[in-house]
Amino acid sequence: MTYSPAETRYESMPYRRVGRSGLKLPAISLGLWHNFGDDKPFEVQRAILRRAFDLGVTHFDLANNYGPPYGAAETNFGRHFKDDFRPYRDELIISSKAGYDMWPGPYGNWGSRKYLLASLDQSLQRMGLDYVDIFYSHRPDPETPMEETMGALDQAVRSGKALYAGISSYTPQQTLEAARILKELGTPLLIHQPSYSMLNRWTENGSPNLYEALEQVGAGCIAFSPLAQGMLTGRYLNGVPADSRAAQDKSLDSAMITAENLDRVRGLHRIAEGRGQTLAQMAIAWILREQGKGSSVTSALVGASSVRQLEDTLSAVNNLDFTADEVNAIDQFAVESDINLWKQT
Repeated sequence: MTYSPAETRYESMPYRRVGRSGLKLPAISLGLWHNFGDDKPFEVQRAILRRAFDLGVTHFDLANNYGPPYGAAETNFGRHFKDDFRPYRDELIISSKAGYDMWPGPYGNWGSRKYLLASLDQSLQRMGLDYVDIFYSHRPDPETPMEETMGALDQAVRSGKALYAGISSYTPQQTLEAARILKELGTPLLIHQPSYSMLNRWTENGSPNLYEALEQVGAGCIAFSPLAQGMLTGRYLNGVPADSRAAQDKSLDSAMITAENLDRVRGLHRIAEGRGQTLAQMAIAWILREQGKGSSVTSALVGASSVRQLEDTLSAVNNLDFTADEVNAIDQFAVESDINLWKQT
C-alpha cells in the first residue's frame, strides 16, 4: 500500500533551531543505531519509520557501520526511502557519520580524508541519496591532524554531498578547535552529537563545558543515548531481564548495572511517576530542559524497537517543564555513574 503521511504531522512536535544556523530539528529525532539492521524484520522497521514521520519526526540519524552487519541500516533505510519517503525528501533531515571501524585495512577507520570521503560516497550509494543533510566526524582521531579531518568535512559540503558538517564525542576544547578550522575553511560547524543522560553528565563539566563551547561557536547539540543505553527505560527496575541489552552485552555492559545505579534509577522512576510520566519520558524531557544561556540541547536522539515504544517516547514532548523542586529532587539521583562508553582515554 502506498504510504501517505499524516496531514497532522507538524501539529504536536516542537522544532528547535540548531545553534545560530537557519536549520531546525524536531525536539526528538530517530536514531537507526539499533533495530534497523538485518536482524530486525523489515516490516517492523517500516512501521516505526512511518509512524515517526506521522508524529513529526523529520530527522533520521544513521552512520556507516550501523547494522548488523556494517552498512545494513543504511541499505535498509535506502529501501524504505525509495518505497515511502522519496516524495518527502525536502521535509527530511538525513544524517550519516564516519569514524569507527567499517572495512578492513588502514583506510576503513578513524578520521583521515581518505576514509571520510570514501565512506560518504558509500553511504550515499547505500541509501540511494544525492546528499545527506548532515555529515559527521563520528569521533576525534588522535593520530590524524584535525585540519585534515575538518578539511574532509568541508570538502563534503563544498561537493554538495552534504549540506552541513557535524562532529560527535569531541571534548569542549576539541570542539572549539574544530569549529575554528571549519570557520576558516568557510564551512561553519553546525552541530555536535555527544552522549548525554541523567547518568552520564560529562557535557556539563569543565570550563568551558561543552554547551558553553557550542554557544561560543554558534553550534547546536543533539544528545545520543539519552536513556543511558536503556537503563532509563524502566526495564531494569527489578534487575536485568534476560532479553535486555545488558544481558546480551549490546552497548550496555552488565557491569554497569550496579546496586548503586539501580537505586538511582528507582529514585528517578518515583519522581517520574509523580509527574505523570514514564521514566523514559521524563529522561527525554530532562535532556530537553532549559538549562540557561549556553546550556541547552537542540534535540534528543532516541531509538525504537516498536511503534508502541516510539509513541511512548515521543509523548515526552507533552510535558517538558520542570519545577525547581523537581530539578533538585532529580539531581539527587541524576549523577555521574561511570557508564560513558565513548569517553576518550
